Parts: sequence; structure tokens; C-alpha cells
Amino acid sequence: MPSSLPRPLAELPVRRLTPRDLVACADLCEDRGWPRDEQRWGLLLTAGAGYGMDDPGGKGLMASCVVTSYGPGLAAIGMLLVAERYARQGIARHLMERVLAEHGSTPLSLYATGAGRPLYERLGFTVVGRTQRVAGRYRPSGEMPGGATVQAATAEDLRAMVRLDSDVFGIDRTPVLARLPAFADHIRVARDQGEIVGYAALWPSDRTHVVGPLIAPDTDTAEALVSSLAAATDLPLRADIDARHTDLLNRLERSGLLPSSSTTMMTLGTPDLPGDWTRRYAPLTVATG
Repeated sequence: MPSSLPRPLAELPVRRLTPRDLVACADLCEDRGWPRDEQRWGLLLTAGAGYGMDDPGGKGLMASCVVTSYGPGLAAIGMLLVAERYARQGIARHLMERVLAEHGSTPLSLYATGAGRPLYERLGFTVVGRTQRVAGRYRPSGEMPGGATVQAATAEDLRAMVRLDSDVFGIDRTPVLARLPAFADHIRVARDQGEIVGYAALWPSDRTHVVGPLIAPDTDTAEALVSSLAAATDLPLRADIDARHTDLLNRLERSGLLPSSSTTMMTLGTPDLPGDWTRRYAPLTVATG
């Protein structure tokens, strides 16, 4: 049953979230029908800045949002959620306006669900692309094409992965990538003549494994990275692929990963995401709300 706010929205405080709020954040996800993803929350709350509004009725969080800063060039917004009992009362906009004010002129990016997109458009965000989610049991379609060699990543590979990631994403994501080995169950790198030219990670989410990030110089290498990760798990796979990579999406569908939902890539304060989208097949996480 919907709950009414006990006082004007402007009087309700927004506070910074900490790792101690992890369970409350996961409860909020579950309330909205999303996977609890406590492991992902742990990453986001340590690598980024969490914002939350406590339920005036004492039932955990009423709303949440996380901003991951990559310096003055870009910050990424994620996990904007409002408890179902407080939906459609302006809370998401109130929280977003607080976040926008705090981050000033810093360019922002996010991945919007269909439900959230109208709010972001009203706040000035513009559409720059789309991701397509695919999911299912991965079945290799046949012999993998030649090219780069795919192997398990080692601790010595992290520095080269960070350099490659910075080149492809156009920003320094070291705070996130430094935590990737502890966050992911498996990481693969692709080498060409000894040089790391691609990498991908596999992390758990609600009885599935998610592929992301996925960086590769071409579709053949991207497919090889996904296939190698799929061989390391008995769980179904999920991936959110930049919809411009139609060749990879077609190959994944032939291998059993079928299209499901999609999200919209949006930015504020910059005409597009930085970096090289031709090598950026999938981000780490997607949906904002």
C-alpha cells in the first residue's frame, strides 16, 4: 500500500551512504524487483559516493543513488531507486536534483530504463546510445576464429588493463578496476603478440553470471572472451552490449544468449561518452532506474 510523506519533500534529508548501508540498499533493490546484488553494492559504495533517503517510517531506505567519479571529465550515475511504497511522489527527482547540484559542472552519464528516461530528459540529459541485454545458456556456435589469445588474467596484468581501459573509455577508472579482481569471479585478457588488447570480467548476480566490462579490438576477440568466460561457469550468462555492435549481438544470439530488455545511454554536460565505442562492447554495470 502506498505511503504518504509525513512532511514536505524538501524537508527530508539526503545523506551519504556507506558500506554499512549495503543490506538496506539490497533490500531496496529487492523491493523494486531487481536482484539484491549485494556484491555489486559493495563495489559501488566503496568506489563511488552513495546518496540515500531514510524511510520516515523506519523501514530502511526510501531512496538511493550512487555516483562514481572519474575526475573532472566524467561521473557516472547508477542505482537510482525509490521504494515502491513511495513511488510517484517526486522523490527520484528530488534526489537527482541534489546529486546534480553537488556535482556542479562535471559531465554526467547514466544508463536509463524506460521508466526512468522521462525524468532524466526533464533534467536535461540527452540520448547518446542504447544497450541491448542478452541472457541465457551460452552454447559455443562452433570453432572460435583466430587472432588474439585469450587466457586468465594475473595480478601482473592489472596495470596494462588499466591503461587499455583508460584508452577505450576515455577516462581513468582505476578506483573501480583496482577492485575488480575481488569483485569478479573470473577475468580474462586477450593478447596479440604479447600485448593485452582486450579484457572481460564475469561477476555473480541472482543465480546468473554477468559479463562486463568487455573490451576488445574486434568482434572475433569479443566473442572469444565471452566464450572463455562461459566455459568457466555452469550458470546462465547475462550481458548488456552496446547496441551498435550488431555482429556480436547476432553471434551471441546464435549461441543461446537471447535479447531481453534494453537501456538508454544518456549524458548531461557532454555531447557523448568519451573514448572509443568501437572497442567498448559492454560496461561494468548498467541500469540506473
